[in-house]
Formats: sequence, structure tokens, C-alpha cells
Amino acid sequence: MMEEEELEFVEELEAVLQLTPEVQLAIEQVFPSQDPLDRADFNAVEYINTLFPTEQSLANIDEVVNKIRLKIRRLDDNIRTVVRGQTNVGQDGRQALEEAQKAIQQLFGKIKDIKDKAEKSEQMVKEITRDIKQLDHAKRHLTTSITTLNHLHMLAGGVDSLEAMTRRRQYGEVANLLQGVMNVLEHFHKYMGIPQIRQLSERVKVAQTELGQQILADFEEAFPSQGTKRPGGPSNVLRDACLVANILDPRIKQEIIKKFIKQHLSEYLVLFQENQDVAWLDKIDRRYAWVKRQLVDYEEKYGRMFPREWYMTERIAVEFCHITRAELAKIMRARAKEIEVKLLLFAIQRTTNFEGFLAKRFSGCTLTDGALKKLESPLLSTNPFLEDEPAPEMEELAMEKGELEQPKKPKVPDNPFHGIVSKCFEPHLYVYIESQDKNLGELIDRFVADFKAQGPPKPNTDEGGAVLPSCADLFVYYKKCMVQCSQLSTGEPMIALTTIFQKYLREYAWRILSGNLPKTTSSGGGLTISSLLKEKEGSEAAKFTVEELCLICSILSTAEYCLATTQQLEEKLKEKVDVSLTERINLTGEMDTFSTVISGSIQLLVQDLDAACDPALTAMSKMQWQNVEHVGDQSPYVTSVILHIKQNVPIIRDNLASTRKYFTQFCIKFANSFIPKFITHLFKCKPISMVGAEQLLLDTHSLKMVLLDLPSIGSQVVRKAPASYTKIIVKGMTRAEMILKVVMAPHEPLVVFVENYIKLLTDCNTETFQKILDMKGLKRSEQSNMLDVLRQRLPAPPSGAEGASSLSLVAPTPEQESSRIRKLEKLIKKRL
Repeated sequence: MMEEEELEFVEELEAVLQLTPEVQLAIEQVFPSQDPLDRADFNAVEYINTLFPTEQSLANIDEVVNKIRLKIRRLDDNIRTVVRGQTNVGQDGRQALEEAQKAIQQLFGKIKDIKDKAEKSEQMVKEITRDIKQLDHAKRHLTTSITTLNHLHMLAGGVDSLEAMTRRRQYGEVANLLQGVMNVLEHFHKYMGIPQIRQLSERVKVAQTELGQQILADFEEAFPSQGTKRPGGPSNVLRDACLVANILDPRIKQEIIKKFIKQHLSEYLVLFQENQDVAWLDKIDRRYAWVKRQLVDYEEKYGRMFPREWYMTERIAVEFCHITRAELAKIMRARAKEIEVKLLLFAIQRTTNFEGFLAKRFSGCTLTDGALKKLESPLLSTNPFLEDEPAPEMEELAMEKGELEQPKKPKVPDNPFHGIVSKCFEPHLYVYIESQDKNLGELIDRFVADFKAQGPPKPNTDEGGAVLPSCADLFVYYKKCMVQCSQLSTGEPMIALTTIFQKYLREYAWRILSGNLPKTTSSGGGLTISSLLKEKEGSEAAKFTVEELCLICSILSTAEYCLATTQQLEEKLKEKVDVSLTERINLTGEMDTFSTVISGSIQLLVQDLDAACDPALTAMSKMQWQNVEHVGDQSPYVTSVILHIKQNVPIIRDNLASTRKYFTQFCIKFANSFIPKFITHLFKCKPISMVGAEQLLLDTHSLKMVLLDLPSIGSQVVRKAPASYTKIIVKGMTRAEMILKVVMAPHEPLVVFVENYIKLLTDCNTETFQKILDMKGLKRSEQSNMLDVLRQRLPAPPSGAEGASSLSLVAPTPEQESSRIRKLEKLIKKRL
């Protein structure tokens, strides 16, 4: 019991003496020790094992125990000494606290005494400086009074002088004096309650009003509204009067400018009245020549009369533009039927040239508060008139090289006068749009006639399929129209022109490209875009000649060129049109049309080669494979297929060299069409002997090698086939080989044969298994037993999965789905 109590006491003591790691670290730093007994992680068992590592060392146990007891005794003595030394600590602490409180009280008393003395000192300083502050206030008030009296004297004298100089029309002195009087009067705003000050202010206002009326009268006398200008020209009096007008109410200055410009342009309104011959568009040059002469005349006679900051020359030109725009709009509305395209373009060209002349001559600073904001587009404009447009031939070349794929950033307009006159032509641009519609219609008709006259393009084996030259001519004409129209307007006319472009892009796709694709025996007339993707139904199509294959490739290359160029055309149109109208530029439908032509052309090429291989596959299915006695070289039908491939593929590849990706699409589509058909015919080869199956396996491997080499067959430059194409060939033809290996395998025992079938064909099902059994020539009773074994081995299929076909190599492509939908539509139309 004593031992248990001691153990409990030790555990309680250890729990009490459990220190945190921070405290333990601090103790170790203050009292460093190497004794294991002082370690925080002291382990008694390890310590004892250290003291007595062996049984022989237990002989010294008494000595070790005595040492530990001695150490315990010393620790007890030290603890006792420390405890006794702390007996008087509490009393000493209370005494020290009392002494500290007394010291604080003494310090507080001293601080209070210092504060009282500081307050007394501050009061004494205030009494001393009170008189000084009074003297400072008196000095400041006296200075203000003297200054105000001086200003009052200056104001009174200035008002008297101003009135006298006004009567004598001494405008040069009045300009300097009036500004000074206005500055002095600002100091008396807070004294307006004083009658005398208010009276002086009213006299200044009256003097300003009289000055304004007098200056306006002087200008009216010098430049009367009716009659001619005074022969003496401008005077120094009027020049000084303009300086005074700068100080007066801004309305005075505006009235002077307005009357002068109106009088200066009065002759223009008479010379170019609506009923005058020179007012019509064919003589529009005379308007601009007249104003240029007037500007030169103004500079010579009146350039020094008006201050430079009035920009009178620019104001005259701007007002002339506003009047001209209104007059031209009115006369064009009255004589709209007489406007022809050439006349309209001539007038617009001369007008834009004049606007360019104004931009070079003037800064446009007078337009910031005028009506031009209503005429111009937002700041970020894409007006091509403000860009350096390359020649159409150079841009066409850049399009062919793909250098215009990225749209340019819009330029900040550097012609603030653009549209100030030419905006009046915009309502009549429908004449230009209708003309372009007619010209493009004639151009398409000429393309059709030229194609019929010249015939299809010659085979090209060096640089790829020849692009029809008509498409380059079409886009060059489009470029010319786009640049020309954007110089006329960047608004609704550009949208109308875009609609015309869309119309004739579709016309080109239908009449030039789709309309000239070779005909097949299954269709009575030319192929249309809607029928290009339809697969053969019923009769086989006749094989295309080399010229027809080249024509299909040429149309495909042309459609690809048109697709890329149409995309660039859309980007350029969005650059030219106003930012608010960019969303209405959309040529996606036309690009889809060209994509459809491309898909249809590829489908025609696939159908042609596919149909050429059909007789060979039919011959394969009709051979007596059970009678084959030995395995030889590849069969004749394989040779026939390879021959057709070697005849067609090099021609197609060479003519699609410039559009390599579409040749790859052709190869992939042919593989997706040929391999399922080959497997279908393979299942028709029944019954097959072991030797016949070996021969078929050899033929299948030969076809596999040819198909893998199909992209570069007959080419001097051997290229690695695309990975996507190789994957399709390997997957499809490997499946055909596995089918034949299953056929070659012995059908007994049944379980081994079924397991071999499941192992070789990953997409195995009962339908394929049934066909393989038919190829082996087994009886129905044997087949029934094998099918039962297979059903036991196969997992239960989901509903409807048993009848799913496993012949397709890959999931149906979008083109195949589209073809099936079109077949269904055709059947519905026939029944309707």
C-alpha cells in the first residue's frame, strides 16, 4: 500500500511540474546543465539502463544508491535554504510599495505647482501683448482703408475716363483701361451695399453696354448688310474695337463674327442659287474655287483686323461648308432623278478633296462646340479615307499570302473636317449601291460565260489545284467597291453594300462553283449544294475522267480560297463601318455556303473512288472461297482496288497540294466509307475453307498496307500519314483481320472458340458472331449451341443494344448524320 501511495504521489507531482516547452527552454538557457536528471524528457528506465548496462555492473548498486541519496539530501538542503530565504519577501514588498506610493504623491504635488505657475505666466504674457495686438489690428485696418481708397480713386477716375474715351472712340486706350477697371471693381464686390460703390458699378455696366452697341454700330457702318464693302477697307479703329470686344460680353464678339461672316458670304448665296447652272453637281469645283479666292482675299484685307485667336479664316470656311451642305442637299432633293453614278462620284471626290484641303490648312478648333459632333462618328473611327489604302492588286496579293488575316486597329481620325460637306451625299448613295448591284450581276454573268467558253482548268501536278481566276477578280472588285464606298460613307450605305456582297457571294458559290461540278449518272442535271452531300442510291456513278477530277479539285481549292478571303472581307468591312454598326456585318452564312461546296466536292471525290472499288469487292464476295486449294499472291480483286487507288489518289493529291488539310479529309472520309463496305462484303464470302481464310487474310493485309500508304502513294516525296488517318486504318483493318482469324480457328471445343472470339473482337455481339459462323459454313444446329454459349459469356446488354450494328468503325460524323437527314427529307418530299 505504501508503494502504491508513493507512485500516486509521484504521478501527481509530475503532473504539477509539467512545464510548457517555452518555459523549459528558458530554464535551460538560464541554468544550462548536462545532467540527464535535468532533462525535460527524462526517462527513468533509460537512466537506470545507462547506470547498469550489464548484470556485472549491478555489483556497484549500493554505491550508486548512496550517491543518489547524497544528491537528494543536497537538493533538500538547497530547497530548504531558498524557502527560508523567501520568508520576509512579502513584508519587504509591502514596504517598498508604500514607499513608491509616497514618491508618487510628492511627484503629483510638484507637477500641480508647475502647472499653476505656467498659467500665471501665460496670463502675464497676454496682458503684456494685448496692447501690441491692438496696434497690429489698427495697422492692418489702416492699410486696408488706404488700399481701398486708392482703388476707389482709381475706379472713379477710370469710369470717368472710360466714358470720355468711349465717346471719342478711342478703343485702343479703352481696351487697356476697361480691363483695369474690371479688375479693380472685383475688389468692391463685398462693398456693394454702399450706395456710392453700387453707383460706380452700374456706371461701368452702362459703359460696357454702350461700348458694345457702339462697336456693333461701327461694324454695321463699315460692313453693311446690304451693298458692297467700304472701299477703304478695315481701319485701326475696328481693330482696336475687336480688342475691346474680347473683354466685353462674349455675345458681342459672337455677333460681330456672325455679321461679318454673313456679309462676307452673301455673294456666294447669290452666285450659287438653286436656279443657277453653276449650282449643279457637275460644276461643284467652282464653289470650292470661289471660297479659296475669298479666303485669300480675306487674309490680304482683313487678316490683321481681327485677333488671331478668333480664327476668322477657319470660321469663314466652316460656315461656307455648312451653307454648301444645306444648299447641295436641297438642290439634290429637287433634282434627284438627274443624279447619275459618275456625276455623284465626281461630286463626292471633289468634296472630299476640299475637306482634305481644309484639314491641311486649319486645325478644326472652331468645330469643338459646333454642329460637327452630330455629323462625325465617335472618336475611334475606322474611316478608310483616313488611312493609306494599298492598291487593290497589292492587297489581293497580300490576301493570297495570308497577310491580312488579323484586322488592323482603328486609327484616330486626323481630318476633323471629314463629312462636314460630304454628308449631304449619303441619302443619295443608293444610286451608287444600285449601280454596284448591276455591275456585280453583269460580272457574275461574264464569269459564267467565260467558264463555258474556256472550259475546265487544265490538270496541274506541280503547284496544286488551280484556283479559278474569276474568284480573284471578284474579290478585287469587292475591295475596290468597299474602299470607294467607305470614302463616301461609313454608315448605312456600307451595310447596304455588304448585303450586295452577300448576294453575289452566294451567286458565285451556286452558279460558278456548284453549278460547274461534274454530273453523275444518278442525277439528271447539275448538282446543287443541297444534293452534294447525298450518298449514292441505286445505280452506281460512272467514274470521273482526269479532267473532271481536276475540275472538282479546282472548285474545292477555289471554295477554300473564297472561304478564307470572305472571312478577311468581313473583318475589313467591320473596320470600315461605324463602330455602332459592326454587329450588323455578318458573312457567316456565305462562309457556310463555301464550306458546303468544299464538303460536297470531297464527297464527290470519295464517291468516285468508292464506286470504282465496288466491282472488285463484289467479285471478292462471289468467289468460291471453299474451293481455294493453296495460298498464293494477292487476289485479282485486290490488284483492281490498288489500281484504282493509284489512278485517282495521285491526281487528287497533286491538285490539292495547296489545301493539304482537305486532302487529309478526303483520305479519312474514303477510309470511313471503304473499310465498312469491305467488311460487309467480307461477311458475304461464305462458306470459307481454312486455305480460303488464309488467302483472304493475306489480301486484307495487302489492302491494309496500301491504305496506310494512301496519302503518299505514287509520290516521289514520302510523307508520314496523319495520325488520325492511321488510327482509322489500323482500327478498321485490324478488325477485318481478327474476323478472319476467328474464322480460321477450329470451332471445337465450343467454349474455347467462343472465348477466342471474345478475345479477338472487342466489340463482339451475337449478330457478328452469327455472320462468322455463316462464313465457316456451320449448320444451324451447331450455330444454335455456339450462340447459347456466347450469350452465357457476354454480359446482359441494355435494352435495345442487342440489335445495334457494330459495322461502323467510328461514331457517325456530322457529314454522315447530315446525309441521313437529307435522305429522309427526300423521301418525305417524294411522298408529298
